[in-house]
Amino acid sequence: MPREPKIKAKRKLKTYQTSLGFYDQAVAAPSMKAALEAWGASSNLFHQGVAKETDDPDIVAATMASPGVVLRRPVGSNGPFTESAELPTDLADEGKAKPKRKPKPSKRAEKTAKKPSRKIDDRQARQAAAAFEREERRREAERRKEEAARAKERAQREKAVAIAQATLDKAKREHEARAEEIEAERTAIDERAEAEQGRGDKQRRKLEEALRRARE
Repeated sequence: MPREPKIKAKRKLKTYQTSLGFYDQAVAAPSMKAALEAWGASSNLFHQGVAKETDDPDIVAATMASPGVVLRRPVGSNGPFTESAELPTDLADEGKAKPKRKPKPSKRAEKTAKKPSRKIDDRQARQAAAAFEREERRREAERRKEEAARAKERAQREKAVAIAQATLDKAKREHEARAEEIEAERTAIDERAEAEQGRGDKQRRKLEEALRRARE
């Protein structure tokens, strides 16, 4: 009996965080390598000490809600991670006079800060992992589509080169054939000229001999 196909186990996602440019960035990914690819990093930020795995409940919850999507917040801030973050306020307000004293946080802000962190249950984690795999499949489909387009363009270019090369080879063969014909005609003419020269010399000698005898 045919064996039943094995179901690929879903990879457990982890949340990774780094700082690049003007933003802190976070992403839910199955591995450090996947996180680096999502960030578009050209070097290993984890080995350099500028990236890490985080278990901050708020950051984990935000990334698990959009697995595989890079979330940002202004660098050095403690705000929430979102898909579209604004530039740091110190850059936006560059050139303006800074207040001497930091404004006192409101009671509402203090209450929000003391709010207990959200927890990620197993169901949310499974949903996040499934969403990450869907995102990966979408990216893979886009990569295959781009590769197919490049392969088609390459095949068309190779076909055009082959046609141009065949045309050039044909022209060379025709030229060589005509050159051979001309050379053959030149050889025939040279042979005819040589034969004519020999006939003329022979006739001239015969006539000269006849003339000499007539004078005797």
